[in-house]
Amino acid sequence: MLPIDKLEQLPQFHQVTIPGEYIDPMGHMNIRWYMALYDTAGWNFFASIGMTLEYYERNQAGGIALMHFIRYLAEVSQDEIISVRTRIIGRRAKRLHYVHFMINETTQKLASTLEALGTHADMRIRRTAPYPPELAAAIDAKVAEYREFDWEAPLSGCIKL
Repeated sequence: MLPIDKLEQLPQFHQVTIPGEYIDPMGHMNIRWYMALYDTAGWNFFASIGMTLEYYERNQAGGIALMHFIRYLAEVSQDEIISVRTRIIGRRAKRLHYVHFMINETTQKLASTLEALGTHADMRIRRTAPYPPELAAAIDAKVAEYREFDWEAPLSGCIKL
C-alpha cells in the first residue's frame, strides 16, 4: 500500500475522532460507519469542485452513485482519529471515477479505500446528464494535477469509465 506521506498530497475532506458508538462487538469500527464517513467526505469533495447544495438547487442537478468498491485494510478503534482524502482518477462527459482514502491518523496506517463511479444528473428528468463546462473544467484541473504525482492510485479493476 501507499506510504501515508504520498496520501497527504491529497486534499482532506473529513476528519473525526471515532466515538464508542461506532465500535462493534469485535472491538473495531463497524462497517456501516465507513460508508457514513465516506459519505460525509463525499459531500465535501463534491462541493470542492462546485457541486454544492446551491448548485444542485439552482440547476436542478444532482450526483448519483453508480458503483462502490470498498477495501478494509487496517482496523479502526475507538478514540482514533481518521481522515479521508480524495483523488479523482478521471471523468467522461457524464461520469466521474475517484478514490477516497481513509487514513488512521493515530496509527499512521491506511485503514480503507472506497473507489467509486458516480454520474452527474438532470433531476428534472431524473437522467444522467453531462457535467456543465465549469464543473468539467474543475474536475479536469484536478485530474491534471494528480497526474503529476509520482504514484498511482491503487485501483480495484472493477470500475471503468
